[in-house]
Amino acid sequence: MSNVDNRRKEMEKSVPIVKTTYKDQVVDYVYQLLLKGELGPGEQIKESLLAVQMGISRAPIREAMKELIMNGLVDYRPQVGNFIPVLSPKQIIDSYTTRGILEGYAVMETCAQFSAEEIERLENLAEQMEKYAHKKNHKMVVEAGGEFHDLLISKSNNVQLLEYTDRLSLKLHILFFKYWGKLYGPSEIGNRHRKIVESVKARDLNLIEKVVRQHYIETGSKIATLKHSGVRDRLDPEMLNATT
Repeated sequence: MSNVDNRRKEMEKSVPIVKTTYKDQVVDYVYQLLLKGELGPGEQIKESLLAVQMGISRAPIREAMKELIMNGLVDYRPQVGNFIPVLSPKQIIDSYTTRGILEGYAVMETCAQFSAEEIERLENLAEQMEKYAHKKNHKMVVEAGGEFHDLLISKSNNVQLLEYTDRLSLKLHILFFKYWGKLYGPSEIGNRHRKIVESVKARDLNLIEKVVRQHYIETGSKIATLKHSGVRDRLDPEMLNATT
């Protein structure tokens, strides 16, 4: 769930509302296919096939495609169709760098608002990521990492910033999900996130911005190097089984 949606949910706690449209289900379905490696860079997404697979009409699928295109997960080629983007090393680095700049600014601006309980939650999530990494559980590493970074920017009331970070998050989650086993060892994953927590605890604004920005730049550069060296995008079957 996006940070903007989290804000809305907090305001609606007194009236629980579940909003799941066909369009949302299609977005999640395609996202899961990308995570699992069942859709890869350069492959075409056929609306007619999705309609059959999901048992729905093509109208919500077209709406979902618009959202996926806006989030950079799908490319539309006029008179040809929708395709999974083939990201260049520069595009990967640019995406990670931008996310790092936005998140670093958000945390720097709001670090004084974090409670002791929230700091402890960040520490626990870093520990969880390390434990899941030891078990080679891709899915839970990404989910715990997503919760960690969502909490980091949860204090920001800059709607534009939250919207842009949410768009980038989906793309970066997919890249990290595919490559983290080749990027960092379990201890490294924990330590990299604990370093961010320590900067927040220190309330050192310059350090926070630097640590968060470098956190993303380092990962983006590593993934870009792997892509350039020809490391395949799809998960190994052994690693995919570890996510279940």
